[in-house]
Amino acid sequence: MAEIWAVILAGGESKRMKTPKMLLPFKGKTIIEKVIETAVSSDVDKTVVVLGAGHDEILRIIADMPVMHCYNDNYKQGMLSSVICGFRSLPESCEGAIICQGDQPMIPAHVVNTLINSWRKSGKGIVIPVFEEKRGHPIFIARKYINEIEKLNPDEGLRSLTVKFRDDVLEVEVKTPEILRDIDTKEDYHNEINRTD
Repeated sequence: MAEIWAVILAGGESKRMKTPKMLLPFKGKTIIEKVIETAVSSDVDKTVVVLGAGHDEILRIIADMPVMHCYNDNYKQGMLSSVICGFRSLPESCEGAIICQGDQPMIPAHVVNTLINSWRKSGKGIVIPVFEEKRGHPIFIARKYINEIEKLNPDEGLRSLTVKFRDDVLEVEVKTPEILRDIDTKEDYHNEINRTD
């Protein structure tokens, strides 16, 4: 069976939050721990965490968790640089990766599993969850796109990959509005920790 990895992007500078958001408390753990727990409990084979800003503090928190990690020297260049770093760290046996944003601790594992199952059935190289006709995260990207990802414009990011290879994109409808939300600001954070749904 083809290996699928989770690549968790946790290297950002948290500029809008003005504090390291990966380390903020979220339902009894830190945000990064919750994201890792989701990945590890899903159907992915292995998980790698891409570190950048504040990597020492994050490493201390996740040291005992069953994940690998890589360090993105170029984290100041934005999210695409962390995607590239994550893909470069994957072994030859890996056929694709679920790209998970480190600031989405509210994503349930069944969303990840839906993406993997949809890829296995469809063979499409890019699988994106959709809620009420809006695309969200995480997304599945086949390993074959690593060279293309390295050539993308950082300002456009992975969106331009989905445009260039639109015929290889599968949208999968999910009943999970969380795929559209992330935690960028203090307001986002407070909204998420105070949700009762």
